[in-house]
Amino acid sequence: MANIKQQKKRDLTNHKKNLLNSSFKSSLKSAIKAFEADCANQDKAAALVSFNFACKKIDKSVSKGIYHKNHAAHQKSRLAKMLNQLA
Repeated sequence: MANIKQQKKRDLTNHKKNLLNSSFKSSLKSAIKAFEADCANQDKAAALVSFNFACKKIDKSVSKGIYHKNHAAHQKSRLAKMLNQLA
């Protein structure tokens, strides 16, 4: 534990931010898994809706600074490829 007042404050703010980021990452992973489940069920309409939601979450993660823009582009490309393979 830090002895300096400013470092104690930084520890608290870092902990809060860590909780928020991990919560957002969890919801992002859930959105991606929901899309993958729709693709596995061959449900094109539901997959399109969940694809749009997952892409929105991915874009928001970049704007929040959670993921790098190249990582987000890779994820979105992978999901789009799965969507396009549906009949």
